Amino acid sequence: MAAIPDESVRAVVTSPPYNLKNSTGNGLKNGSGGKWPKAALIDGYDEHDDCMPHGDYVAWQRDCLAEMMRLLQPDGAIFYNHKWRVQKGLLQDRADIVAGFPVRQILIWERSGGINFNSGYFLPNYEVIYLITKPDFKLAPKANALGCIWKINQESDNPHPAPFPVELATRCIESVGAGPVLDPFMGSGTTAIAAESAGIKWIGIEKSPDYVALANERIDRAIGRRL
Repeated sequence: MAAIPDESVRAVVTSPPYNLKNSTGNGLKNGSGGKWPKAALIDGYDEHDDCMPHGDYVAWQRDCLAEMMRLLQPDGAIFYNHKWRVQKGLLQDRADIVAGFPVRQILIWERSGGINFNSGYFLPNYEVIYLITKPDFKLAPKANALGCIWKINQESDNPHPAPFPVELATRCIESVGAGPVLDPFMGSGTTAIAAESAGIKWIGIEKSPDYVALANERIDRAIGRRL
């Protein structure tokens, strides 16, 4: 992001690694302490193990958000998808990451299904999207009629270990209605696919060559279907 000029993008739609492997709970384990075999993130991401010391992770994400804010146009917005979790018996709501940034609203992404091996709290079947905005941001016409709880199923046919749905990215992008759109954690290319479908320019950043290849394949396939 440091190579991109100031105020270059209208929106950021992104979902960073959640640092789930640095956890005090059973997020990737079953009730007997064994690994949950179907959790792809047991192995982390390609090029990132998802297990940073918590303070380092928070500092990294705050640096990323500061860069995103620098890149936003005066009427731009960031849709920052993250996950709350329980750590040492208490809610970790990511307030330490977003503190001081202009959070205008918290959107709830209600997912389908899920598994919970911890008897200390209810099944967490949602994630959050922090809407972080510049002062002049306004939603696209009629987008303000949408509710702030979005019920959208997870991706089921994506080999990336933690994809978010094209429908989710599409709703964010269409709620802004203009680009360019940036995703600094591009992963499997979901934001790019949503932007292409909306006819909006996009920028994607991804450090893993394998994920870049996967994203290119998915984008090409999506464009081919649209044409």
